[in-house]
Amino acid sequence: MALLDWIVIGVFALILIGIVVYVLKQKQNTSGDYFLAGKDATWIAIGTSIFASNIGSEHLIGLAGAGASSGMAMAHWEIQGWMILILAWVFVPFYSRSMVYTMPEFLERRYNSQSRTILSFISLISYVLTKVAVTVYAGGLVFQQVFGIETLWGIDFFWIAAIGLVLITAVYTVIGGMKSVLYTSILQTPILLLGSLIILVLGFRALGGDGWNEMIRICGATPANEFGDTMTDLIRSNKDANFPWLGALIGSAIIGFWYWCTDQYIVQRVLSGKNEQQARRGAIFGAYLKLLPVFLFLIPGMIAYAIHQKTGSFLPLLANGEVNADAAFPVLVAKLLPAGLKGLVVCGILAALMSSLASLFNSSAMLFTIDFYKRYKPQTPEKKLVLIGQLATVVIVILGILWIPIMRNVGDVLYAYLQDVQSVLAPGIAAAFLLGVTWKRASAKGGMWGLISGLIIGLTRLGAKVYYSTVQDAADSMFKYIFYDVNWLFFCGWMFLFCIVVVVLVSLATKAPPLSKIQGLVFGTSTPEQKLATRQSWTKWDIIHTVIILGITVAFYIYFW
Repeated sequence: MALLDWIVIGVFALILIGIVVYVLKQKQNTSGDYFLAGKDATWIAIGTSIFASNIGSEHLIGLAGAGASSGMAMAHWEIQGWMILILAWVFVPFYSRSMVYTMPEFLERRYNSQSRTILSFISLISYVLTKVAVTVYAGGLVFQQVFGIETLWGIDFFWIAAIGLVLITAVYTVIGGMKSVLYTSILQTPILLLGSLIILVLGFRALGGDGWNEMIRICGATPANEFGDTMTDLIRSNKDANFPWLGALIGSAIIGFWYWCTDQYIVQRVLSGKNEQQARRGAIFGAYLKLLPVFLFLIPGMIAYAIHQKTGSFLPLLANGEVNADAAFPVLVAKLLPAGLKGLVVCGILAALMSSLASLFNSSAMLFTIDFYKRYKPQTPEKKLVLIGQLATVVIVILGILWIPIMRNVGDVLYAYLQDVQSVLAPGIAAAFLLGVTWKRASAKGGMWGLISGLIIGLTRLGAKVYYSTVQDAADSMFKYIFYDVNWLFFCGWMFLFCIVVVVLVSLATKAPPLSKIQGLVFGTSTPEQKLATRQSWTKWDIIHTVIILGITVAFYIYFW
């Protein structure tokens, strides 16, 4: 890192401090002000916040690492970002009418209080054990690679970088709440996009030839399995052990639906919109931005692999002698960028990690404050709720740090690990939400048991994976086949179908919900006034942009088929 790089980072830090100071001058006397920015966000702030919140370590480290290790296989999960359009057109009206703060709160309105508690519990645990911990872990890893520092003051620099990242992010999130997240995202998103674009261009230049075709040539010559597929194939043989094409399409769709349409982490940005129109347009803008990560993060990973193939020494090696795929993006930054640009891209990386952490902290604190604390102490003054939210954020920060040592034993590719965990987390929640807004007959107990069955099956699958991965010569059995041997993507699809069946059967066996309870929350129950308000919230331009996004998605699949 040259002096110019440190100057660029210093300027970025000063601007960030200025934004936080500005936010502090805004009144935040209620929990709505603190957690949802007073429900006054515009489409630009919503869209950039959706993108900045989504782009974190799993992209800078994991997605680039997936590109370097398995090529285009993981692109399914990114290109399924078109499902933000389902959030925009299908769920935004229901969420807006319900006037809820959290997704568990919406399930309480639609089903019952038990469903709310179950989803809150699942969400909080998953945030701490996956998103917070993985983001912090990768933050330490990336800065150790970029700065090239192994130890500082006798301490592993990984820990200094990881804990420093958490503490800095926690300070402005605790103080500023959702407004800090939204306003800093507007600064961080363009820096992240510009920095990643520079990496892409310089990566192609370093690769030689005409860049793109050279990458396709090298990666296209690398087998991905024994069935004739290569790293450049998006659609792979259905016999592929990791990414069978049918399983990839089904699994990525289920995970995408859960993440983009029902996860508090993403939907909270839409709930902060000043009205239904701004919320929908923010989601559409976010869908546009979500088309970029494949090119800005996965393709650079493939470039790093191609350079390594040509030079034989570009990427570092793991202890077992294999290439460290997760180091692809930080190595590109460290080796290709000149002074000044390196500082800018480091700011982009810092922006992505901080934005994801800030969103996680805010969403987690909101879930605890609204779905647990306020439910049991409904008379709590609004200012105290804000304080409880701040304290909850601090606790989540501590839990995330304590989990880092365990995360350091995670597999070689973080992105694959995350999607694997989410593949057993998503089906039950997706089933409950999907039937909840599309089927009037779905009962309170039906939705609740759909969530419970998903939780039980998911934990069983994760437990079986830990057990059979560590126990040698475990005997074959039907249990082992179902909960361990079945491909993770096909398991996700069958699990989703099972949860759907549970919701349907239990609903048919129990009392149907009264119309007064589900009014405006399910298709076919909206009042004429609600339908008119929704119709007036969009124009032909919203439809045109939606068609463009879907067209680009189809073109991508055709090109890489």
